Amino acid sequence: MLDDLIISRVRLKILRLFFLSPNKIFHVRDIVRRTEEEINAVRRELAHLEKAGMMSKERRANRLFYMLRRDHALYFDLLELIEKTFGLGGDILKNKLKLGKIKYAMISGRFSRHIPRTGNEVDLLIVGKVVLPELGQIVRKEEVRREGEINYTVMTEDEFEFRKKRRDPFIIEVLKGSRIMVIGDEYELVK
Repeated sequence: MLDDLIISRVRLKILRLFFLSPNKIFHVRDIVRRTEEEINAVRRELAHLEKAGMMSKERRANRLFYMLRRDHALYFDLLELIEKTFGLGGDILKNKLKLGKIKYAMISGRFSRHIPRTGNEVDLLIVGKVVLPELGQIVRKEEVRREGEINYTVMTEDEFEFRKKRRDPFIIEVLKGSRIMVIGDEYELVK
């Protein structure tokens, strides 16, 4: 099923556009402009994604708008892959060596789905020895792209393990929530 969705460069650009801007609908010409691809290639890929059940379309006045279907079986799996490849997670992975020695890097599920925070929730948790100026640059770049502040926390492995053993409310709340593991083993993170 996955190879049915991501086999072309144009399709990948379309998926990236939609998954990095969930809850948005796009007009065909807007998709063409944002992906910098030919209109016929974009139309062909949109038709394929619609046939695969990933997209739905809606006619408004004389225009055709497309949106992702959250009820598709692979929606959340693709969201995770796109976030790890092109979003904040992708930037962290690309700059992993510059960032220091990271044991865990996780992005909250709410953040990846563009759901506003309700309190002191953390969008990004990084555990390890981190070069903070490098991480700060990556976070600022993503804040500009998303047009909003990112709440992130960095701690050493010792601090994380200590707080986890003490059942620190902040850590317990982070571990209870949904997440996308960018670096590290989720099982090890929560055990």
